Amino acid sequence: MYYREVRHPGPAEIQLIDYASRIAGIAIERDRSQTALTRAVKQIEKSEAQLRHIVDAIPQMIAVLNPDGAVLYMNQTMLDYTGLTVEEVMAKDVRDRAFNPEDVARFRGERLEALSRGVPFQNEKRVLRKDGHYRWFLIHYNPLLDDQGRVIRWYATGTDIDDRVQAEERTRNENLVLREQIDRDSMFEDIIGTSEALSKVLRQVRRVALSDSTVLILGETGTGKELIARAIHKRSSRAEQAFIGVNCAAIPPSLISSELFGHEKGAFTGATKRRLGRFESANGGTIFLDEVGDLPSEAQIALLRVLQEREIERVGSSKSISIDVRVLAATHRDLNAIVAEGKFRQDLLYRLNIVPIEMPSLRERTADIPLLVKYFIDRFGKKAGKKYRTIDKRTLKLLQAYSWPGNVRELQNVIERSVILSDGDTFSVDETWLKREPPQIVRPTIALNGALHKQEKEMIEAALAASHGQIAGPSGAAIRLGLPTRTLDSKIKRLGINKFRFKP
Repeated sequence: MYYREVRHPGPAEIQLIDYASRIAGIAIERDRSQTALTRAVKQIEKSEAQLRHIVDAIPQMIAVLNPDGAVLYMNQTMLDYTGLTVEEVMAKDVRDRAFNPEDVARFRGERLEALSRGVPFQNEKRVLRKDGHYRWFLIHYNPLLDDQGRVIRWYATGTDIDDRVQAEERTRNENLVLREQIDRDSMFEDIIGTSEALSKVLRQVRRVALSDSTVLILGETGTGKELIARAIHKRSSRAEQAFIGVNCAAIPPSLISSELFGHEKGAFTGATKRRLGRFESANGGTIFLDEVGDLPSEAQIALLRVLQEREIERVGSSKSISIDVRVLAATHRDLNAIVAEGKFRQDLLYRLNIVPIEMPSLRERTADIPLLVKYFIDRFGKKAGKKYRTIDKRTLKLLQAYSWPGNVRELQNVIERSVILSDGDTFSVDETWLKREPPQIVRPTIALNGALHKQEKEMIEAALAASHGQIAGPSGAAIRLGLPTRTLDSKIKRLGINKFRFKP
């Protein structure tokens, strides 16, 4: 190795050569391994780049997560949809930025538990589009396991289901409307009568139907206010669109806002899914708010905004939704009186009372009673399989003499009961079913009708003083005098009585 002359190596030289050859072999093998590793890394990087290119080309949203659920990668489809950058994807708050925060909060505990189990799972979330709108997606989570069964990656894929969610919501609302329609079919379908009082109302209906103005229908319970609302809708340009009726007095105050304007999923306990309200269901058509005087104050404010801005907000959301709905409202209450009591907003009354229509009571249209009786006899007789040849004359006089505090609805109920219980082919009604008003309630009315203006004014003022200026309600002046609230209110205005000076 290093001698000048040729010689045979001894044991020491042979051992040195052996050591040198081993070192050279190790160096050569390391160089070969490094080259092979470099080639392998380049191949992996190339394969990974190709895989990412393929994943980016898939039109479905795909995200790669670490075992704890932190986002490592989003494909190009998801980046384009959300408008996020690669740097933003790597941020800790990326989930709050990509998904609806309510959904993130609601599924946080459930998601962590599912990740710890290491088995596929799914949930529904709203994903924020780069234009600021949310759409519903079904997110599938699938784990990638190593040889020991440990999760090394999660692959999440998102499928747009917003159209399905909206369709389900529309179906629910259509079913609700259908059920309400079936319920309403138990009432009379047509407006029956030829009296001047009713004809005046129908002339108003024909005129107001051509406009898009808000209409306030006033009248006692059972006079057929909803029939008038439907008649307005059927003769309007919105006749082919939805007519949605809401009885404001039948819905609990805590739920009325949700019922009218809808709610987001998780807006309150029991709100498991987003729900469209009646206003959204009536979009393009007409909404009828029956007993609008019973709306709680919060709903009154929201309704005022609808009438002013033509916008609503679902409960649990701050996003405004534009709507195109004609509002028809009705009440049997004296709105001026409850405005004075502070229970109804005066500005809302002004917005509702653009075109008022007053429904006459059945007492004011006794000429229509024979027609109504015949209509109801035919209708209920057909259901019961009975046919009547004549109507007892005494019964007809009795029906026309009765005051009908429940109006047409009460008449309908009396006739239906009589059809069910009667025998023979002559229709008659048991006069004991028609309850007379107690004398103490009737007498003041008779006295008022026959008294001079001075006596009438004194009696009204005495009743106002005894009721501390309150007109409506069980202890109001109207009850004391035996008068309908609206009648008393008009008398107070006609006689120039200042009802506010009797308030404490």
